Amino acid sequence: MPKFVIERDMPGVGGLTRPELQGASQKSCAVLGALGPQIQWIHSYVTDDKIYCVYLAPDEAMVREHAKRAGFPANKVSQVRTIIEPMTAE
Repeated sequence: MPKFVIERDMPGVGGLTRPELQGASQKSCAVLGALGPQIQWIHSYVTDDKIYCVYLAPDEAMVREHAKRAGFPANKVSQVRTIIEPMTAE
């Protein structure tokens, strides 16, 4: 299944409280449940003004549909082509 990184511009998101982040996560999971098992949220990185999310999905259109239904921005969606790490150097 293709992996995608979604860049979400969300000014001030790094200042959200745990309950606020929990609510956003619950909303996302509810939409994922409605879309079915073909799309999966792996994890997200929250910075001061952006969230970077990693998803598995059949295509970019499904990722964008999730964002639309959940009411989250998807400013940039990039398909991961490969993963490199320190062991790649060996």
